[in-house]
Amino acid sequence: MPSSAPIDVELLIEARWILPMSDGLPTLEHHAIAIDKGRLLGPWPITEAANHVVARRLMPLHQHALLPGLINAHNHAGMTLMRGYADDLPLMTWLEEHIWPAEAAHVNPDFVAAGTRLACLEMLRSGTTTFADMYLAPEAVAPVVEQAGMRVQLCTPLIDFPTPWARSFDEGLMLTEALAERYGNHPRISLALGPHAPYTVGDDSLTKLNDARQRLDLPVQMHVHETADEVSRGLAEHGRRPLRRLYEAKLLDERFQAVHMTQIDDADLALLEETGASVIHCPQSNLKLASGFCPVARLKQSGIRVALGTDGAASNNDLDMFDEMKTAALLAKGVSGDAAALPAMQALAMATRDGAGVLGMGDRRGQLTEGFDADLIAVDLDAFNTLPVHHPASALVYALDSRQVSHVWVAGEILLENGKPSRLDGQAIKQEAWHYQRIMARHQNQA
Repeated sequence: MPSSAPIDVELLIEARWILPMSDGLPTLEHHAIAIDKGRLLGPWPITEAANHVVARRLMPLHQHALLPGLINAHNHAGMTLMRGYADDLPLMTWLEEHIWPAEAAHVNPDFVAAGTRLACLEMLRSGTTTFADMYLAPEAVAPVVEQAGMRVQLCTPLIDFPTPWARSFDEGLMLTEALAERYGNHPRISLALGPHAPYTVGDDSLTKLNDARQRLDLPVQMHVHETADEVSRGLAEHGRRPLRRLYEAKLLDERFQAVHMTQIDDADLALLEETGASVIHCPQSNLKLASGFCPVARLKQSGIRVALGTDGAASNNDLDMFDEMKTAALLAKGVSGDAAALPAMQALAMATRDGAGVLGMGDRRGQLTEGFDADLIAVDLDAFNTLPVHHPASALVYALDSRQVSHVWVAGEILLENGKPSRLDGQAIKQEAWHYQRIMARHQNQA
């Protein structure tokens, strides 16, 4: 029995299973966890919770699993309006002949905001509470995220040619600095520098990037080694592999987030080990664009932090992190030839605890631990496709339909209850998506 009297809390959730995703804590059965002032208390066995807290609201979820809110570590949310716009193409053809021309024709802050609204609703509905977004017009993304109640790492788009956001790399850095001043202390919005890729950022710009990241104290997220062609091109143009070039530019450290990394040799692995840089794995996008396979099992064996991302809906074509977990787990087994590679609990960790660590928030998110932010989800496992539940982690990764996500909380606020969003207007978002589809279809037909 605790020595002090039970304390008043806003909410107590009783669950069949709790997956804390904390080192040393197993999956808990018939436990409860409390939320108060945006933070977590507990967990405790249901039979003991009354000794610790008196809740103003009790939520019995006795067929559900509770786990940390999912963290989508790489996304292009505004591109959700390009879902299905150009399919079945290799990366550079897809980019140069379809996506970049479409962006030049259509992308503006209103377009990005509309795409982000659609993305936020899709992500919340499938259990994502935090995402990293690398796309044009980040100043239009931030208010949408605030409206949705989610969390975001805004990776400002930096590239050596003009875009709808910035006319040059230098202007992109100036706009980044303005955003950092505006959102530097925001509880749900953080900033990162988002240079597109080594093949679109020259050596002078890499020097400026390194100066900016140190001056602004920001992490860097960048597409790196997405394809074999990128590596071959880097060798031909610079005489070394792109990752080595980034290392020589003094960019690789524990705050560098390398997205994709489908091409890794022994020297690349040694650089990752030496610098502590992280990898963000986007398996479905890599498969769809035939970009290659990130050797996740080998990375994890070497102690490299690996998070999980969907990439944008234009190349995935959804933002479903449970689907991404399953693909990552199955792909790791096929690539390594080891059926034990990336078991279900490790896949869940990539989408929760490890994602939080890669994005620099592992000290307060990604685990169901007392004192952590109350970012969590409830998943109803009482469904034909997940029964019987011998091991909840297995059900979540290998059998789940993400529509089984029933509840989502961010900072203790419920954003999805019994499958219904509390802040976002689904019908209005659907109408907005159809509006842009008609505009883009007319443009395609005229072209």
